[in-house]
Formats: sequence, structure tokens, C-alpha cells
Amino acid sequence: MVRQLFGTDGVRGVAGEFPLDPKTTHALGAALADVAARMAPSPEVVIGMDTRESGPWLAAQVAGGLAGHGARVRFAGVTTTPGVAYLTRTGAFVAGVMISASHNPYRDNGIKIFSHSGYKLPDDREHAIEQEIFALLEAGVEPAPATLTPDPGLDRHYLEYLASTVGRSFKGLDMVVDCGNGAASGLAPELLERLGARVTPLFAAPDGRNINLGCGAMDVGELRKAVLAGSAEMGVAFDGDADRAMFVSRSGKLVDGDAVLLLAAMALHREGRLTGPDGVPTVVATVMSNLGLERALAAHGIRLLRTPVGDKYVLEEMLRTGAVLGGEQSGHIIFSDYATTGDGLLTALRVIQVMKETGQGLDELTRDLEVYPQRLVNVRVKSRKPLSELPAVVEEIRSAEQALGDTGRVLVRFSGTEPLARVMIEGPDLVQVEALTARIAAAIQRELGG
Repeated sequence: MVRQLFGTDGVRGVAGEFPLDPKTTHALGAALADVAARMAPSPEVVIGMDTRESGPWLAAQVAGGLAGHGARVRFAGVTTTPGVAYLTRTGAFVAGVMISASHNPYRDNGIKIFSHSGYKLPDDREHAIEQEIFALLEAGVEPAPATLTPDPGLDRHYLEYLASTVGRSFKGLDMVVDCGNGAASGLAPELLERLGARVTPLFAAPDGRNINLGCGAMDVGELRKAVLAGSAEMGVAFDGDADRAMFVSRSGKLVDGDAVLLLAAMALHREGRLTGPDGVPTVVATVMSNLGLERALAAHGIRLLRTPVGDKYVLEEMLRTGAVLGGEQSGHIIFSDYATTGDGLLTALRVIQVMKETGQGLDELTRDLEVYPQRLVNVRVKSRKPLSELPAVVEEIRSAEQALGDTGRVLVRFSGTEPLARVMIEGPDLVQVEALTARIAAAIQRELGG
């Protein structure tokens, strides 16, 4: 089954260009309504968006397609991706739609669809929607945007739920919160202050174009400066749609998704709640997670299972194995006892709760994580070919694997959302890692470079 519109995280591209042009996004809404009508007689769909300037008109086009084909729409306005997932599974919604391109620049946008279960649509359902979209476009569908009015009560339900997962007050905690000028800008400070933390907000003034710009989970430089300057206990940064979170410790150390998985796993393990197949405590991560995480977990009898990159694949493996904790180095963390998708706000709450329960800071909670030197190089490509058809690249990969032996890892893959080839190597020696990474990247550049 070859999908033409949906990637690993929904439909994504440059706003205004195919497939995020008015006709196609309107057709997507219409196609989703047709699918929804087969599941409920009067289907209702919830729509949310992040703070990109293209969000309102994209949401209006999707809503227009939905309404034109018999579905009712409720609009959450600016909210988080996990917020839409939560509302979809707890409300009377057949589906949920989030308009966001996550950590990408403001010119990009995307459309993610959730089923009533709160999980992203399975591949076969996305394929059916794609086929319907192309049929509508061929028939000459005309875009007709709907008028949308945000319902503030929807976000209230989401924040009430998040607050209910916390078992103790955060009183006395001084923290800096980088909202990335994105979906968390209004929600994160409100939630954390409500729970008792003293919050210094950063980048919480979105203007439609400054989302992820020099801030947020992809760029924690300013957050680190603020934590150190204010002697804060910690800092947290969210990406554009707040489905991921990255942290900075009191000492200014970056605490990424791998470190969060370790501290969360240890907490769950102490409580006897870290489940897994065959009774073995298990954490699910991707091939990008550092070898140091795997070895730190193994020292405590915890197994690490790896998946391809993408929280979708992490979740699939968690559901298959019964694991309750999984995530990515990039900060997508899934606590399946609480949510059906990665949730940056929820992750922040879980991290702070572990700090409060143990009386330890992030430096102490992550000291057992020995991070192996790792380099990731992105190579822009004009086209994608199977790596097996690129002899020079295959030879460089083989040479790197032989040089590292069992002391490191080599991973070369294409991005699921951008025209990039990603080369990742980790091993005990930084100079060697950088040299091997550069050689493979150069070979790809010669073969496929854009």
C-alpha cells in the first residue's frame, strides 16, 4: 500500500502549496466526513491548531469540507496535538483534526487525524481517505471555508485532566518555561502555576511567524541562559504543538528524551508499574536513542526495545508488548497509563512529580546516563532511492560498521516528513564518529544531493 499524501505524521508541506492548498485541504475534510458517516449517523469532529498564520484558513477549509458532507464541527482554537487526541477520545467525536507542523518553521503546516480512540489513524484508513481525496479533486471540488468560533470549554477539559494526574503540589519549584511561541503559550504557564510552581515564561507571545524561531524544544539555548541567570531549579521547552518536551537542569545540562525515559523508567520500576512482555520491565524507544540509555536501563534489569523513528511506531510497539513507557530522544514521551500520544505538558508533570517524590534535581536523577558521542547529519536530497542501489553509500556504511564493531551503531535513513537523508553514528570516540559520519554524508550528497 503506497500512500501519496500521508507520511509518518499526517499530511505535511508548505502551507498554500499542494497538498496543503485550499482545494486539497477542503477535499480532505470532505473525505474524512464521508469516512466518518460510515461510523456514526451524525458524526462530529473536533479541530485544533497551533499558532502558525496559516492555521486559521487551513482549519476553515477542512471544516468546510466536513460540514459540506454532513459532519458537525467543534473548534478548539489554539491547542496542543495531545489536547486534540484527549478531546477526541473523551468526547462525542468520531475523529479529531490537528493543524500543525510540529517543530517545523512557520511556513510549513500539516494535518494530523485522530480516531475516536485517541490514536492516529491506521495506514489503511489513511489510504482510504487519500483515495477519496483524489476522487473529489478529479470531480472538481471547489473550496468553501467554514466560519469557525473557538470553544474555550474544550481546553478547560484538557487542563482539568492534566491537573488531575498530579498527586502533589509543585509549591516551591522555581522553573523557566519556553513555550516556543506555539500551542503551549497560553496553556503551559497556566497549568504549572495552578499546580503551585513559580513560572518564568519565555517565548509565549506568538505572532503567527515566530513559532519555533530560535526557541522551543529544538533550540534550548535561551532557556539554558534563563535557568542559569535566575538560579531556577529547572527549565522545560515545548515544540510548536507541544507533543514533545526538552528539559534543562539547574546546572544547565540538557535533559533530552533519553534522559527522561531513564528517570521515568526508574520511578515506574520502583513502584512495580514498569510492565513488559514475559514479565520483563520494558521501555520502548527508537533506533535514535543513545546506546548509553540502553546500557543504563540494562544495569537495572530493564529491557529496551527499539523501533523505527516516529512516535507512531513507538506507540505501535507499546500496544503490541503492553509496555507503559516509550518515547524518542527528541522529547516525544508516551505514558500509556495517561495518554494515547506523546504529550509535552504531561511529560513535564511526570518529570516534576519524580523530582518532588525523590527530593532530587534533574542532575541527580540522570547521573547514571553515560551519553555516547553521537552525530546526526542531515543531507538534503533531490530524490529518494533505496540505499541498496547506491554502491558508494553502501560501501561507506559497511566500512563504518566494521570500524565500530559492537562498540557503536550506524543508522542511515530518509526523513518521513522532509526531503532529507539522515546519517547517525554513535561510538566511544568522538573524532572517529565525526569522520565516519562525514564520509557517509558526503557519499549521499554525491549520489542524491539537492
